[in-house]
This record gives sequence, structure tokens and C-alpha cells, in this order.
Amino acid sequence: MEATRTTVLCVCSVLFVLTDVGCELIHIRSSVHHGTKGKDLLLSVDARFPLDEAEIQGSWSHINVNGASTILVSFNKESKIIDMMYRKRLDFKEPNASLSIRNLNEDDEGYYKLSLNIEFHNEKGTVKKEERTIHVTVDELVSRPVIEKKPSYTVIEDKANVTWTCSVEKGTRVAFRWLRDNVLLTPSERYHFTQDKSKLLISPVRKEDKGTYRCAVSNPVSQIIESRGVELNVYYGPYNLEVNSGQGLRTGKVFTINPGELVHFECQADSNPPNSYIWISKSPNATKIITTGPQLQVKSDELAQTEDYLCRAFNNMTKKQDEAQFTLVVASLRTVKEKYADDGRSTSLLAAIAVCSSFIIGFMLLFLFRRACHPKRVLMNIYNRPFSEQKRPHRSGNKVDSFITKNAFIYT
Repeated sequence: MEATRTTVLCVCSVLFVLTDVGCELIHIRSSVHHGTKGKDLLLSVDARFPLDEAEIQGSWSHINVNGASTILVSFNKESKIIDMMYRKRLDFKEPNASLSIRNLNEDDEGYYKLSLNIEFHNEKGTVKKEERTIHVTVDELVSRPVIEKKPSYTVIEDKANVTWTCSVEKGTRVAFRWLRDNVLLTPSERYHFTQDKSKLLISPVRKEDKGTYRCAVSNPVSQIIESRGVELNVYYGPYNLEVNSGQGLRTGKVFTINPGELVHFECQADSNPPNSYIWISKSPNATKIITTGPQLQVKSDELAQTEDYLCRAFNNMTKKQDEAQFTLVVASLRTVKEKYADDGRSTSLLAAIAVCSSFIIGFMLLFLFRRACHPKRVLMNIYNRPFSEQKRPHRSGNKVDSFITKNAFIYT
């Protein structure tokens, strides 16, 4: 035993020197414990010294949320005294001084302080004092949340606000989160949360806010629990209005069709609810409504060569509308396509002629240059002249011209 105690003291001394921290004679595994209401909680203590080689005296005390302190247990190695008010709910674990609390309730929340005096047998008169404090919270398990939407009916974008409320029947210290289509929502210019995030205000509502909303809750003793999904439906549009046809030839906003052809057009837009559509024929002198609905049927033999049309989409709930204009041309598509093909061929032919001409002109210039002045022959001629002639001063005029003519004659 003496060897064990000596080893413990040596280890403590080494730790103190190396880390500048004293060696713990007792150890608390966690300074914070989250307890569940109605269940038991163990405040565990680990002794790091031989218990049979020391005298122990200590106490557990409770400091509640209001600051009032109560001594729960006083003890030594031979005996223990538990406060009469807590005898049925406390269990003191000997010999390491751990404390168990049964059937937790809200009043058990607070700080639990362990004070311990230790006197080793071979160090009579020397008492080592150890103190530890544990923060205990007591929470109730969270029930499944329920969400409510106001107003409950479908709303119009940019004209209405929506308030979401999340509530639970049971649970304390509840943390709330909001999700739309399983994506976590965060505060933004239009998304406003209360301080505890139990309410969400969307102001104003827009098309992108539609989807399935859920509320997720949790607390220190409960896993995340999600509510059922609630749909938010929004009236919006029309957006991205477009006229399409599977017939004829389209170039931008111009449709070309063959004479005598029956053509179908369709007007489409993103909208909720679906739009009302009106087809209008436009001319310099008059404008008239042809038909209603998303589709238009046109007989080309009843038209002039060129005619302008307009599709107007109107949303009866949002009171918004949009228009798409297009021009219908009656002409032989074969002639039009051949014209485009001829234009393409003409362009290709001109490009080929330009490239060939550039190549021929370049080749001819290179040939003439080599004929007129061959760099290698000129240098050889200069090198083969007598040394005295090479040192002759440079002269301008006819002599230079005769020299160039001579060299050109030699080359030829």
C-alpha cells in the first residue's frame, strides 16, 4: 500500500511540474448533467487515491436556481447523514462519494457541490481539500410538434402575409427549426422569426415560398422530432409567356407556313391557377379577338401574305396579365429554304475564292522576290571579290547600279 501511495504522489508531482496543474485526487466526468424529468441521475465521482489509506470527510450540497443552499449529505468513511427531506430520493454511493438522485423534478435543477477533506494515514495533521461543482438541468421530453398556418387558404403573391406557429404539448427548453421541402429556413428580408423561433412570418409571400413546411423540435434530453408537413399554396403569374408551334419555320418571333397549310399554335405561361387566354389579330386598321383558350388554329389560305397576332394571358386571381406577339408569313417553305441554302453556298464559294486568290498572290510575290534578289548568291558574289575591291569606299550613283545589274546577270 505504501508503494501505491508513493506512486500516486510521484505521478502527481510529475504532472504538476510538466503541466503546471495539480493532480486531481477526485475526478468528475462531466461538469454539466442533463437530467430527464421523472428519471434518475447519477453524479459519479472517481477517487484517484487508495481509499483505505486515508480518512475522508465531506458533504454534498445543492444550490437551487434562486440561490438557496441545502446540505444534502454529510459523510465520512464510517457513516453518512442524509437530509430528512431527501432520504427517499437520494442514494449516497460509498466509498467514492458518488450521489444518485431518484425521480428528478424541476426543483432538482441547480448546482451540486461536493466538498471533500482527505487525510492520508502517513501524513497525520495534513488535510487536503477537494471541491467540485456540477451543473444539473432537468428537462421534460418533447412531444411531437403541431404547426398551424394563418391564413389557412391559398394566398396571392405580393399581396398577403403568412404566419406559421409551432407548438408542443410537453417539453422544456425547446429549440425550434423550420424547413420548407426539407431545406432549413433562416432569417432573411422576408422571413422573420420570433426570439424562440416558434413562429415564422413570411412577408410578403411570393411564388418561391410555395411548398411543404415542417417544424422540427428538440431539447437537451430529446432527439429531433418533426411535425407533419403542411402545404403552402400561392397564386402567382403569369410568367414566361411563350407561343409555340410544331409546324412551319420559326425565326425569332416570325412563323413562316406554306400556302394552304392548317397550323396550330399554343400559348403557355407559368401560372397558378391556369390563365385565361385570348388570341388577337392585329392589322394597321383594326384589332379583333379571334378566339379564347390556350390554342389557336389558323388556315393559311384565309390569310393575307403577312399578318400579326397576339396572345394575351390573364390570371383571374392575381389580376396580372402578359402578352406575346408574333408575325405569321405565308410563303413556300421550299423557296425560303432554298434561298437560305443558295445564300450559304454563295458565301462558301466566295470564301473559297478569296482563300485561293490570297494563296496564289502570295506564291507569286515570293517567286518574284527570289528571282530578283537571291540572298545567298549575292553574299557569295561579295565574298569572292578581290580583297582590295571589298575595301573600296562605297559610292552612290551609276557604279552601284552597275554592280547590282552585274550580280543579277550572274544569277541569271
